[in-house]
Amino acid sequence: MGTMPPTPRLYASPRDLLGQEGTTLGPTAWMTIDQARIDQFAEATGDHQWIHVDPERARSGPFGKTIAHGYLTLSLANRFLPELIDVRGFSHGVNVGTDRTRFLAPVPVNARIRGVGEIVAVEEIKGAIQSVVRITIELEGSDKPACIVDTISRYFPE
Repeated sequence: MGTMPPTPRLYASPRDLLGQEGTTLGPTAWMTIDQARIDQFAEATGDHQWIHVDPERARSGPFGKTIAHGYLTLSLANRFLPELIDVRGFSHGVNVGTDRTRFLAPVPVNARIRGVGEIVAVEEIKGAIQSVVRITIELEGSDKPACIVDTISRYFPE
C-alpha cells in the first residue's frame, strides 16, 4: 500500500497569509532526476554541456556521472511551490520573481530531491498580497540542499 502524497497548506484567501511569516511548508514527495529529464532540459535551453548530457565522458569527470543543470533544479521550485502552499480566493496571481538563489550541492543523475518551504515575508502591495516563500530543495542523502531560492508571488484578491 502506497503512502498518500503530502497536502499543501491551504489558505482560503491571500489576506490569510498576513502574519504567517515563519510558517513551515511541506515537505513535498521525493522526485527522481533521471537522465531523460536532464536531456529534455538541455534540449529546451540549448545547454548541452557534457557534464549534463554525456554519461560516458561524465564518468571520468569531477562527479563520476552526469549532474542536473543548476537551472533545472531551480526551475523545479515552480513544481514544488503549489505542492507546498495552496492560496485560493484571488482573481489572478503573478510570479514576481526570485531573490537569494543559491546552488549548494550538485544533483547527480538519478538522485532524489524534494521541496521544503517557509513563508518569510507577506505584505500588502498595490492592492495585492505579496508573499515570499523560501524553497529549500533538499537532496536525499546530502547534508547540504541542492538549492535555496526565495520565490515572490503576488495575489490579487477577488
